[in-house]
Amino acid sequence: MKCKMITGLVLTVCIFNLTGFITPGFLWAGTVQDTNAAAGPPVTAKLPDHKIRFVLMGDSTVSDRQGWGPGFKSFLTDRAECINTAVGGRSSKSFISEGRLTKALAIKGDYYLIQFGHNDEPNKGERTTDPNTTYREYMTQYINEVRAIGAKPILVTSMVRRQWDKSDPNKINSTLTPYAEAVKSLAKEKNVPVVDLYTSSKQLCEKLGKEKCLEFSPMKENNQYDNTHLNAKGSVMFARLVVEGLTRAAPELKPLFRSEPVADTNEAAKP
Repeated sequence: MKCKMITGLVLTVCIFNLTGFITPGFLWAGTVQDTNAAAGPPVTAKLPDHKIRFVLMGDSTVSDRQGWGPGFKSFLTDRAECINTAVGGRSSKSFISEGRLTKALAIKGDYYLIQFGHNDEPNKGERTTDPNTTYREYMTQYINEVRAIGAKPILVTSMVRRQWDKSDPNKINSTLTPYAEAVKSLAKEKNVPVVDLYTSSKQLCEKLGKEKCLEFSPMKENNQYDNTHLNAKGSVMFARLVVEGLTRAAPELKPLFRSEPVADTNEAAKP
């Protein structure tokens, strides 16, 4: 009798599947469906119950003074907070040698966004690293040490320098390409989410054109435009690119971000 009951149950389930009774959107309890994801196993990522803490590590293009850091904070909901440890003039090497990585890890963040490259380039003295060797080694150290404290590393490719082609004022020829490629390669190798800010920022700038980009470029002391850093407007513009890339790379983080930023004059990037 039991065998007949089991056989009948199996046949019933099979019929339901064949007739479409179990719809494509059905998921077992405890899973989360990502409708934007490609077909595959259900997504089971779940955020912790506590307030999520992001920690930013990088150079001036990430910092609260001249980077996208303030803009990033303006997109956060009340479910998250951000501590920005980025400092101008630092490379992947000098940030570690100065003990700044150790201090950032002591903050005990949940997610660490890591962006270096501008000061790793040639002719930067002791800060310089090679994109194919030492740069990868230092970036690997960030990944390993963040994971060692139970946090999640997220790599960010360098925000593009607005280095315009002399023959085409709407095309950028950035010297940061080797470092951006190294980050993407390392992210794949180490199975780390990556935000390709280099590509998205380059595309945005080329779409806007040289003259429009001046609107978010701060002025230098010599009254020339700074084509590397950001003013308050630029901070929000490029932070939006970071948020969009981040929520694609880690969809579970979407509830932590607003669709539009909240203005905070105290957090605005300074010229």
